Amino acid sequence: MIVTIEHGMVREIRLNRPPANALTVELLFVLREAIEAASGDGTGALILSGAPGRFSGGLDVPLLLNLDRAEMAKVWQSLYSLLQTIAESPIPIVAAITGHAPAGGTVLALFCDWRVMAEGDYKLGLNEVQVGIPLPPVIMAGLRRLVGPRIAEQLAVTGALIPPEEALEAGLIDELAKPERVIDRALERCHRLLNVPAVAMKVTRAEARRDLVAIFQADMNEELQRVVEAWWHPSTQSALRGLVARLKSKAGS
Repeated sequence: MIVTIEHGMVREIRLNRPPANALTVELLFVLREAIEAASGDGTGALILSGAPGRFSGGLDVPLLLNLDRAEMAKVWQSLYSLLQTIAESPIPIVAAITGHAPAGGTVLALFCDWRVMAEGDYKLGLNEVQVGIPLPPVIMAGLRRLVGPRIAEQLAVTGALIPPEEALEAGLIDELAKPERVIDRALERCHRLLNVPAVAMKVTRAEARRDLVAIFQADMNEELQRVVEAWWHPSTQSALRGLVARLKSKAGS
């Protein structure tokens, strides 16, 4: 489900679940384990990447619609655990957004240190409301921290999927690069950080990200319960099944 590529002190973790790198509980678990392992084995920085043209399509909705409530709760718990691991990582993580990154694809990038995205006809954004899912508070907090309250409101409430240039202007990403240069630019960002005296960088980075880490310090059980209940709301289920029908129709055309 992932491929690891060593670039000296920098390790690239590449999502490898074709065709869309859609997120399942297994992939979320593997990603979290890989990030946790890297922070303890001498790796200096991480790159989280995807396939050319497709970073991640977000949660695997067609698969998840077949799960029961307990299984679905495990998916959301696994997602929150992964986001917390990214936020709390003692080593920098750069998101190399290699293509489309709707919903969960954007969510992963929100909690990284830096986001470089491929130029081209790609879309990213938090389109959860478009498919009937209220944007979870943890994700809203991460979005608000990154782009500010007004732009966060606009992006979250409309659920708009936007092109890379608009995402850069909004602050949703930090940099654009030609598709073949996305990994290179992510590496350059990592090396820039690693060239700073290590202790000073680590301490200052931890202080700078303290507010991001604090998002996860509250008791998440009540929030997760609300998120899971929202998933099972009839209007949400109807919207999700409509999405799956459209995806099947598109795949068959």
